[in-house]
Amino acid sequence: MTANTNRFDEAAVGAGHPGAFEPGALVAAEPMTARMLPGVRLPARAWRIRYTTTTAQGAPTQVTGTVLVPNAAWRGPGSRPLLGYAVGTQGLANTVAAASWQLRYGIEYESLFLRAALRRGWAIAITDYPGLGSPGLHPYVMGRALGPAVLDSMRAARRLPEAELDPDGPLGIYGYSEGGNAAGWALQLQPTYAPDLPLAGGAVGSAPADLVDMVKFLDDTPYAVLLFYGVLGIEGAYPELNVLQHLNLPGRLLAALVRRTHAGVAAVVGIGAGMVVPTKVSTYTHRPPFEVPEVKARLLENRLGGIAPAAPVLVAGGTSEQIIPYPQAVQLAEDWKALGADVTMKTLEGREHIGGAMAFAGPAMRFLADRFAESASVPLRRGA
Repeated sequence: MTANTNRFDEAAVGAGHPGAFEPGALVAAEPMTARMLPGVRLPARAWRIRYTTTTAQGAPTQVTGTVLVPNAAWRGPGSRPLLGYAVGTQGLANTVAAASWQLRYGIEYESLFLRAALRRGWAIAITDYPGLGSPGLHPYVMGRALGPAVLDSMRAARRLPEAELDPDGPLGIYGYSEGGNAAGWALQLQPTYAPDLPLAGGAVGSAPADLVDMVKFLDDTPYAVLLFYGVLGIEGAYPELNVLQHLNLPGRLLAALVRRTHAGVAAVVGIGAGMVVPTKVSTYTHRPPFEVPEVKARLLENRLGGIAPAAPVLVAGGTSEQIIPYPQAVQLAEDWKALGADVTMKTLEGREHIGGAMAFAGPAMRFLADRFAESASVPLRRGA
């Protein structure tokens, strides 16, 4: 599949193309200006890309994303590393919740961390995820859909001629929150889904690893709006379940509202509404959708920790988490260790969710820098 790097046809995103399907094929790319803040550019050349990937059920699809390459020449050992960066919860609105759109206007809240990676000289591939920037409903925290999108963004970045990335250069993955879920699944799937992408390491922060447990933790809290994100995520990944049928009229109205929101708006709406309206999910359902056997089975399929990553991984979580319980990070680390993975556990003492993101970035970047340095001295083999 040949990329058209001179044209980005928005109407073609998600459209079918003839020929054999190849995950990670670069379909289109266009130069863009990526901003850290409105009016403040990131120190990088940037392209918005469209590429092929697979859905949670293995069907071919197309998504969009961003490739960033530092302006400064790489001066480290070996080749310039490429980081697959999995962003945290952006929202469900098709356009404004896409990281590539937000980077264009300088409103992507993870841009500070992106700048830190660029200052280290790393190139970055950032998927928008399915349903954000491309047609369809975003499969929120459905790792079997998100993990492939992360890996295929890295394949596509290597195939972008203007990025001039070494096809055998070192690779790493980083993600926090929903991004931690996506990063964790990318690490788990890489040995079988993308053996051509041998990873030097990965960093997984505050990942919602156990979605069944997340329901119990968030229900009847100010953050219960995220459970509506979860319902819509199931609908996006597994439409055959028709999960929305289990919502009553108020539930359908709330779901219709949150599916058009950016994460920041959803937080304000959800927390503000929680002061005057019920936050218990059962209030909005005929039958709690997460308890439907077919739905619960899909949640269990998307539980993180059942497949060993081949690369060393840093796992972290905050002890004062109000959104993703700290024990999930501990359990994830233990699960991977039990499968023989090389795992380092980092406890973020006293950190809640946003503070945890700030505390996670430094140790995660250092961990990845060490893994990149190691891989430069002992090159990884493709397909290993």
